[in-house]
Amino acid sequence: MYEYDVIVVGAGGAGLRAAIAAQESGADVAIVSKLHPVRSHTGAAEGGINAAIRDGDSWEDHAYDTMKGSDYLGDAPAIETLCQESPKETIKLEHWGMAFSREEDGTVSQRPFGGLSFPRTTYAGAETGHQLLHTMYEQVVKRGIEVYDEWHVMDLAVTDEPDPEDRSCHGVVGYDLQSGEIAGFRANDGVIMATGGMGQVYDHTTNAVANTGDGVAMAYRAGVPMEDMEFIQFHPTTLPSTGVLISEGVRGEGGILYNEEGERFMFERGYANNDGELASRDVVSRAELTEVNEGRGIEDEYVHLDMRHLGEERILDRLENILHLAEDFEGVDGLEEPMPVKPGQHYAMGGIETNEYGETCVDGLYAAGECACASVHGANRLGGNALPELIVFGKLAGRHAAGEEFEEPEIETGRHGDYEDAEFDSPVPLGETGSETDTTATADGGESVTDGDAVLERAVERETERVEELLVADGVNHAEIRSAVQDTMTENVNVFREEEGLKQALSDLQEARERYEDVGVSDPSRTFNTDLIHTLETRNILDIAEALTVGALARNEFRGAHWRKENQIRDDENWLKHTLISWNDGEPELWYRPVVLEGEEKRYEPKVRSY
Repeated sequence: MYEYDVIVVGAGGAGLRAAIAAQESGADVAIVSKLHPVRSHTGAAEGGINAAIRDGDSWEDHAYDTMKGSDYLGDAPAIETLCQESPKETIKLEHWGMAFSREEDGTVSQRPFGGLSFPRTTYAGAETGHQLLHTMYEQVVKRGIEVYDEWHVMDLAVTDEPDPEDRSCHGVVGYDLQSGEIAGFRANDGVIMATGGMGQVYDHTTNAVANTGDGVAMAYRAGVPMEDMEFIQFHPTTLPSTGVLISEGVRGEGGILYNEEGERFMFERGYANNDGELASRDVVSRAELTEVNEGRGIEDEYVHLDMRHLGEERILDRLENILHLAEDFEGVDGLEEPMPVKPGQHYAMGGIETNEYGETCVDGLYAAGECACASVHGANRLGGNALPELIVFGKLAGRHAAGEEFEEPEIETGRHGDYEDAEFDSPVPLGETGSETDTTATADGGESVTDGDAVLERAVERETERVEELLVADGVNHAEIRSAVQDTMTENVNVFREEEGLKQALSDLQEARERYEDVGVSDPSRTFNTDLIHTLETRNILDIAEALTVGALARNEFRGAHWRKENQIRDDENWLKHTLISWNDGEPELWYRPVVLEGEEKRYEPKVRSY
């Protein structure tokens, strides 16, 4: 067993920042990650960091833009925390040596981004995430923080009281890819989940193969609700053949979208008469797919993104990486011809329910970054708000887990206070059935286990037994199940959603769950067994996909990134509330909580959202 004060799961932007903050607060910290830190998906972020650091801009304007972008489903305390803290964190990154792009006078450059009223997106060429990741990893190395890379975290060690809000987290169980060792990591003060996105639920995604929603699924099964899972961002500019991201920075610098008829359709077809290509991402993605569906797409699949008019000097200075991506994956020279692009799954606005400090309803368990939902982004995230989310809430979670005192949070967690039960009838049974249901001593009729060491030992034993069974099982290959999930999610739970398609997705997911009961691992080895790891991940994908689809079916309105054919209007009277789903010992339950629109000095009144 390995023992520390704070365990951080995941080594991307949020995980690294959380570890640094906890260490600065006096905690003994370790990072446990299935990837080496600089291979984390944060490195694929291209656009930038929104921060109000120029004269003429303010955190209040940034907060208003973010609330508007969220389609008034963001919680004001979280939004205002992000916008107040982002300038400080951005300046700290610069002081740590991050190589931001600069103007000729030496000041840090900022560019326009979609949905912003001011050009406040600070960037490092078209590889901001890469620069951020390396800058913070340097700080981790400098501080001597222990990193257990290529350790796949399989489960949380959580006590088993019947009410999740009485539970506490005491560590995690990890599987060492190099040796096959299964070991417990004891956390005396807190565990911080920073496991990133869940893009592998879909087959066309900008996310890496490792982004399988592990942290969200583990916290869910431990008793923490998932929040607003139906809100998935589809980035409007991904390469058709691979899903590789083409940065919003291209449009921020002046890139133009054209359909097959050569129309600048964002203006000429009236999708965004004021902001055009720089409308928010959900607006642009729907516009592109509408063009394709109405026969104005190129090869009935994509549209063109043209940046040739920007000139070679400007492109090489600010967007050189984009040239390489277009050439390598599509064989297109962006200096000579437009690039093919189409929407692709990019980001999950929902995730592990937390307050503005990263706390969950389970004592000692925190979450930060894309796997968490505070809720900063509500129904739609603005470009340039993901990276500041990592560093701001990573910092706060790290400090809180290390024992720093904070004011009382304004955002509630857990099923108490002002909430309502959902009236939702699923067309199929939800949750796991049979052998894969995660039972506890209490659920089995035994006595509750609350001692931290005993909880961790039991979790290690359970996961060891699970691996042993998988390695000798002769069953269905995980890839077949994962492919079936991705196919139905892409077909039925995409940009445009309708009731029958969502019901079909739930039926397909139930069938996939039943097949997973008979899953087996073909590789019996103990070292670098990717077949085993992918099998474990597929269980998480199943939980994520189901929760996402349930939320999408229940929310019969059009808000942000969530569009319903049956009700194509935003319904503030009935749906100005968060969707939450609790595991409930394998029998998921849906419920709601009102959005917090009361800010520090004002209430954000919902308005018509146009660009």
